Amino acid sequence: MKATELDMTHGPLWNKIIIFALPLALTAFLQQLYNAADVAVVGRFVGTEAMAAVGTNVSLIGLLINLFMGISLGANVMIARYIGGRDEEKARAAVHTAFLLALAVGLGLMLLGQLIARPVLALLEVPDSVMGMAETYLRVFLCGMPFMGLYNFQAAVFRSRGDTRTPLVALACTSVLNFLLDLIFAAVCGWGIAGVAAATVIAQLVAAAMLLRVLQRAEGVIRLDFSRLHWDRARNKEILRIGMPAGIQAMVFSLSNVVIQAAINSLGSDTMAASSAAFTIEINIYCFIYAFSQATTTFVSQNYGAGKLFRCRRATWLCLGLGNLFMGLLSVLVLLFGEQLLAIFDSNPAVIALGMVRIWYVVAPSVLNGILDILSGALRGYGYSLQPAVLALLGICGVRLAWVYLAFPASPDFATLMFCYPLSWAVTAVFIGLAYRFYTRNLKVLRIVRG
Repeated sequence: MKATELDMTHGPLWNKIIIFALPLALTAFLQQLYNAADVAVVGRFVGTEAMAAVGTNVSLIGLLINLFMGISLGANVMIARYIGGRDEEKARAAVHTAFLLALAVGLGLMLLGQLIARPVLALLEVPDSVMGMAETYLRVFLCGMPFMGLYNFQAAVFRSRGDTRTPLVALACTSVLNFLLDLIFAAVCGWGIAGVAAATVIAQLVAAAMLLRVLQRAEGVIRLDFSRLHWDRARNKEILRIGMPAGIQAMVFSLSNVVIQAAINSLGSDTMAASSAAFTIEINIYCFIYAFSQATTTFVSQNYGAGKLFRCRRATWLCLGLGNLFMGLLSVLVLLFGEQLLAIFDSNPAVIALGMVRIWYVVAPSVLNGILDILSGALRGYGYSLQPAVLALLGICGVRLAWVYLAFPASPDFATLMFCYPLSWAVTAVFIGLAYRFYTRNLKVLRIVRG
């Protein structure tokens, strides 16, 4: 086994979970840094309206990223399970099917996005002063969908064997590239919004190409050989059975954020800019939630494939404890230095004050988000992906939509709107916790029934 890979089915778990999760958190952080770099550069070199234009696309971009991460999770789960069960032939078939699926999904979303870009932005009630720049940014960004898809699916292949460092190295290199291109295209060439979006597309292309090169040279079941590329219907069905509900669950968060973004847009450009800056900060805390949720899914998948249910349960509780520890420490730092962090994006005192409102309502209770995401990850590792997706739809989307359309009109201010985040997390965490208890209690019987 290579130094970058982990034996998840033997030995201590806590240290391996940390080794797996921290590079993954940094990878997610760097992935979000693409948009943060865009926001910061246009805020400094183009103007507040341009920053608002990029910010109004944050929720849409988050939706696309979450969809790719969710569907690619299906590949992660199935390949990890085959590796744990030592079924190398099915693991190889899943790797090659995942590659083709990534291309198909990426191209499909790129074409669909170009068709509906303007109507979607209109639904968000983007102001006329911002609409043109927002549409330009989104259309250029959408050209990178195939590369984003390839990167996320290939990263999932590496994660299935415990390697989270290789995707991190690729993204670290291209994050630097993205920032440099942002500065060149926006500040030097004067291309503004289109320039920073083009920089992101180029960086995504390079990241996908780097992982592709490594997979072609890899050893064992994850080696990608173009001569073996074929559409394995059975493997594709299994990947989508896990991945589609996970993608839908991730999209539920983003879809509800799209509705919230429309409400934010009604409060003016200062609130739009403040929310964009605060979101760019708070999403980095979610990187740790995402990392430990992915760790839970992967460790549970491999050990479930090996028939080691005790290690599955232990990995889940360790991920909960370690994830909350890292999230808590980072949340305290953000709360203490929030004003200084917001000033990086916009020095306007009104924007900073509004940004702090969002940080207090979203960052402080983020442990609730961690609980529901990590327990959802455990359920997906066991093969139960639809159940947490449905519960997230009811708890996250249902509560937030009700709040935006019922509570917010009665008190249309930013603080009232932001309260929907902790409320929806609390409700959904209860739902997911009860589901986890039910399915793990009956796991032995269900596993026999499922074969």
